[in-house]
Amino acid sequence: MKILLGSLLAIVSVAWGMDVLVTGGGSGGSLPWLIRQEALYLSGLLSIALMSLAMFLSTRPAWLEGPLGGMDRIYRTHKWAGILAVSFAVLHWLIEEIVGDILKAMIGREGRIPKEKDTGFLEVMRDLAEDMGDWAFYVVLVMLAVTLWKRFPYKTWRITHQVMPLIYLMLALHAVFLAPTDYWARPVGILLGILLAAGIYGAQYSLVGRIGRARQASGIVTAIEQPAPDVLAVGCQLDSNWRGHRPGQFAFITFDEKEGAHPFTIASADRGDRSISFQIKALGDYTRTLGKRLKIGHAVKVEGPYGRFYMARQDSSAQQIWIAGGIGVTPFLAWLDSLQQTPSQVSADLHYCTRDRSNDPFVSRLEASCSALPGIRLHVHGAQQGETLSAADVAAAQAGSRRTEIWFCGPQGLAEKLKHELGRIGQGRFSFHQEAFEMR
Repeated sequence: MKILLGSLLAIVSVAWGMDVLVTGGGSGGSLPWLIRQEALYLSGLLSIALMSLAMFLSTRPAWLEGPLGGMDRIYRTHKWAGILAVSFAVLHWLIEEIVGDILKAMIGREGRIPKEKDTGFLEVMRDLAEDMGDWAFYVVLVMLAVTLWKRFPYKTWRITHQVMPLIYLMLALHAVFLAPTDYWARPVGILLGILLAAGIYGAQYSLVGRIGRARQASGIVTAIEQPAPDVLAVGCQLDSNWRGHRPGQFAFITFDEKEGAHPFTIASADRGDRSISFQIKALGDYTRTLGKRLKIGHAVKVEGPYGRFYMARQDSSAQQIWIAGGIGVTPFLAWLDSLQQTPSQVSADLHYCTRDRSNDPFVSRLEASCSALPGIRLHVHGAQQGETLSAADVAAAQAGSRRTEIWFCGPQGLAEKLKHELGRIGQGRFSFHQEAFEMR
């Protein structure tokens, strides 16, 4: 994520810098006004570039899962591209409004760079594009607040994001008509055109409802269980459109068209019969009431599979340590399920962290699965029993100087704690794999 976003910012900045060096930043203005004008251009370029990236990534391009590390990381990149885009949009607005007023108060309008003079249709379009940019700016500020403030329900967040393609098209129009006319004959304009084309493609793809359609299957609910008050187990039978999955992948599930799709990890192995199951934790208003609304035979839509959290990516020469926290156990349930079907010489230490091991619905299932797999050593850590997992516990299982792969799925706080402590203890011998399972 950081490499992609940093590279995009660097490429746009270099293209802008080359343009400034070649043209001298234009003519007809004093230095303060010239600096303000170029800062305005740069902030605008960076904002629309990042927004174009976010819009393109919102189409869920599965072919990018390999280069970017999975759909979970694609969505994280999408999220931060959007946040940075709005940040640069705020900077763009401040330069336009506040810095402009400061310069007027300090040195007056003398030396201000004259605007390009247009007539007829082009003048009308420039005025319209300027107004659209203002309107869109305030809308994306509201959308950013809804995204970052998790108190807003998922449905509210989803509705606001459904209008984003239209907002992006308004901002694209703003960029096209307010960019200097001679930009389009230079490298910076060509780069801007490519980015806008990618963003416009994403916006149109979204508006016609094609996101994920090629990877969507229909089906029905075949099983509903409540293994714990805050966990719902749901089994589904899908139609022939389902292409199968690898243990550890996730899918977007739609139980209610009004609510939309939610991502959940598939908790079962692929048996070739297009049946899948999910373990759904009650984490919000939707998941808390889902059990009351589902019935056997309920129609579902499942889009996927996505993600790269699967055993085929493991290094067979490295020691394997698997760590699950709470509902993060679901990909490991699928892993163990697949190992039951095709026994192999997989050797790993599986650490399961839970609040209360005596009342946890997954402990008995894990024990039963691991009892049939001699190579999997299960360690259950119950917080209420004083069995908190530490980096020292993980490091103690390491076999000498052998390189170790850690596969983690669970709370972000636990992941950060373990990574920080293992970084001090392991001195580069630990490789940490984690699913960034946060789509909002």
